[in-house]
Amino acid sequence: MPTLPTVDLLFSSLPSHGHLYPVLPLAIAAREKGHRVTFATAAAFHPTLTRLGLDVLDVGVSIPEAFQQVSARMGAPTDPKAARGQDPEARMRLSRAVFTDFLVRRFHQGLLAHLSGGPRPDLVVWEAAAFGAGLAAKAAGVPQVCHSFGRAPDPEDDTSMGAAFRDSFATTVVDLMGPDSGSDVQDVLETTPYLDIYPPSIQLPSFVGRANRVPLRPVAFAEPGDLPDWVVAHERPLVYLTLGTAFGHAGVLRTAIEGLAATGARVLVAAGPTIDPAELGDPPPSVTVRAWVPQADLLPHVDLVVHHGGSGTSLGAAAAGVPQLFLPQGADQFVNADAVCSSGAGRQLTGEQVTAATITETARALLSDEGVAAAVKALAEDIAALPAPADVVDRLTAFAKS
Repeated sequence: MPTLPTVDLLFSSLPSHGHLYPVLPLAIAAREKGHRVTFATAAAFHPTLTRLGLDVLDVGVSIPEAFQQVSARMGAPTDPKAARGQDPEARMRLSRAVFTDFLVRRFHQGLLAHLSGGPRPDLVVWEAAAFGAGLAAKAAGVPQVCHSFGRAPDPEDDTSMGAAFRDSFATTVVDLMGPDSGSDVQDVLETTPYLDIYPPSIQLPSFVGRANRVPLRPVAFAEPGDLPDWVVAHERPLVYLTLGTAFGHAGVLRTAIEGLAATGARVLVAAGPTIDPAELGDPPPSVTVRAWVPQADLLPHVDLVVHHGGSGTSLGAAAAGVPQLFLPQGADQFVNADAVCSSGAGRQLTGEQVTAATITETARALLSDEGVAAAVKALAEDIAALPAPADVVDRLTAFAKS
C-alpha cells in the first residue's frame, strides 16, 4: 500500500479545555502518522501541547483575559465571581461580545499575521468556536477544515440568544472580510469540510446528510493522572460529579453531593478550577472531593455521571456507555442535555428541580432503569461505529491538496 505524503498541519482552537481537548486526538494521530503538527492557541495551554510533542504558536488570549478586557470596555464587573452575579441578559451580552467579536478578531489577527509572514501550512484545522482562525485561513488562501466540538448549531434556533449570536457573528465577519465574503456560520457549515464528532443518532437530522460532513469518532482526552485504588476496585456503584472547568457553582455542587450521598453510591467529585474544594464543606464519608481528576481515565469505571452538560463530558460519558444526569448551567449545555436525553440515555434537572431529593430520586432511577441501560448501550455503539481519528488523518492529506 503506497505511503501518503506528509503534510504541514496547523490546528487552532479556543484556549479552554472544552474546546481544545476534543481536537487533540486528531492532532496526536496526525503527529503519530508523521505529519508536522503546529497548534495555535493562547500560551496557557502550550505546556500541555508541547508535552504531546506538538509545536506551538501563540495566538489569541485566554478566555478569562478576554472576559476581563471586554468587561472593562463595557463597564461590567471584571471580577469573575461578581460577573456571575449579573442578570442573565447582561451575561449574555458579555458572552456574545467575547465569543462572536473579541476572540474572533484576536484569532483572525494573530493567525493571519503568521500565515502572511512566513512558511504556510498545507492545511488549517480549526475548532468550530475559533472562527477567527477559519477566517484567517480563508483570507490567506490556505485550505481549511472545521473541527466540531459539539452539536452543529441549529439554523432554525429562533431563541433570542440564537438569533443574537448569529447576528453578532455576521457583523464581525462583514467587518473583517467584507460584505461579499460568504463566510458566515451557515456558509461554513454548508461548504467547508466539517469534521463532525457528534453521534449521528443525536445530531441535527438535517445536518447528518450534508455532503461536506466528515464523521469523526469523539475520543476523550485528559492530562494523565492517578485514580484512587477504590475507583478501579469498583466494589460499589460509583457516581462521578462535575460541573466542568468553566461553570463551577458551589451551591449546585453542595446540593448534588447531598442528593447523591443518599443513593448509597460512592461519589467522586471534581470541583474544577473555579471552585475551592473548601467551599463544599465537609462531605459525607462516601464522597471524595478533588480539585481535578483524569476524566478520560475515570469514565470507564463509573456507573453514572452527574454533570453540567459540556460537550466533552457528554460525549465522553456516552462513548463509555454511562448514563448521565444533566444539571446544565449555560452555553451549549442545554443543547447537549436535550440531545442525549432525547435518546433515552440520560435525564436533566434545571432551575427549581435541582434539589437534593430530586437528585437522589433521579440518580437511583438512572442506575437501575433497564430502558436507560439499553439506550446508553445504543448510543455508545453509535459512537464506536464512527471512524477513529487515525482513520480520518488520511483525509486531511486530501483536503490539503484540494
